[in-house]
Amino acid sequence: MSAIIKHIEINDIKVPVVFEEQKSLPTLNLQLVFQNSGYIQDKNKSGLVSLSSRLLNEGTKELGSTEFAQKLEENAISLTASNGFETFVIELSNLKDVSEKSIKLLTKLLKSPNYSEDTLNKLKTIQIGALKRKENDFDYTAKNLLKSTLFKDTPLENPSSGTIDSLSKIELKDVKKFLNKTINLNNLIIVAGGDFDYKEFTKLITPLLKTLEAGKKQEMSKISLNSKKQEETLIKDTQQAYIYFGSSYNVDVKDSDAYKAKVASFILGGSGFGSRLMEEIRVKRGLAYSAYGYVSINKSHSFFSGYLQTKNETAKEAQQLVNELVAQFVKKGVTQDELDAAKNFLTGSEPLRSETLSQRLNRAFTLYYRGLEQDHSTLELEKIQDLKLDDLNEYIKSHKEINNLTFSIVRK
Repeated sequence: MSAIIKHIEINDIKVPVVFEEQKSLPTLNLQLVFQNSGYIQDKNKSGLVSLSSRLLNEGTKELGSTEFAQKLEENAISLTASNGFETFVIELSNLKDVSEKSIKLLTKLLKSPNYSEDTLNKLKTIQIGALKRKENDFDYTAKNLLKSTLFKDTPLENPSSGTIDSLSKIELKDVKKFLNKTINLNNLIIVAGGDFDYKEFTKLITPLLKTLEAGKKQEMSKISLNSKKQEETLIKDTQQAYIYFGSSYNVDVKDSDAYKAKVASFILGGSGFGSRLMEEIRVKRGLAYSAYGYVSINKSHSFFSGYLQTKNETAKEAQQLVNELVAQFVKKGVTQDELDAAKNFLTGSEPLRSETLSQRLNRAFTLYYRGLEQDHSTLELEKIQDLKLDDLNEYIKSHKEINNLTFSIVRK
């Protein structure tokens, strides 16, 4: 059975539900997804959303972290909060026979999170400690250096986990304000599946929904990116060079030609040993153990990025080669053999992307969230199969902005 899109009406608010019934296992899988509420909402308090999700994992004010965790463990209930760039997610999973108990525990958590100075200070100490340990993680450093350069003056400029300085300035009132603004009916999409029919599920979830405020939907802010050719280098005592690169790639999730970007991205850097970057950088020249590049298309933004590691003495050669390969890719496009290989892989691996309930629910949610029809993936595969070489190369050549590569390099 495939996922369906329904709505539950609570106090005149229609909350969307992405739902799939699966009788093979007696389980409940539930996600409360709050839109446009990931670290895109950090503003000038980098790390705020990350801290807020961590605080929700600390139990209720009444029970505290340890006792709340014990109640979950006694009933084999998994309950976690997390966030991405665009979304804030609370995920619950359990066996069917404890579903009412798990929903009641989740309700208590949302009504009374463990707001206390001690809890927040503990989380800040843990997070700051983790950041200090990463000071010599040169891969992490290079990645964040690219973000701060490529996405300067946008919400993507800062790391999702914040900085030592920004975390130290976050107060309990900031966390309360964020969670109160985020966790509401107007901002919610429910993603659920398991051994329930839809009527059973709505009966189970409605008492929880009735405890939530109506609130206001967070509006999505589009992030425009106009990259330029530039380089930022950090000199560190490292055994190899860490090279990250990225550029603008102007495509929207709803573009009718977005599937061409998927194919082009796969051929350029996303197909492992079959990709241009891997073939030229590792196989032919032995400059890196791995080299990747891909186009990321999101609701709020899109861009091209990639990375490789090489010897310190060959960093400049590798950087120049990336520039040349991307320029050649835009100028000359791909070959028929490359297109055929991409078609075979993308269509042949399709069944692997929808084997599990969680995979199917995630896909159904993503399509709904992006405003696409539920048969979009099937139609996209048909378009890929019918894609002509000239049409793909014409598309590749139209995206010259990918040539404006920004590099961040950490080397000795």
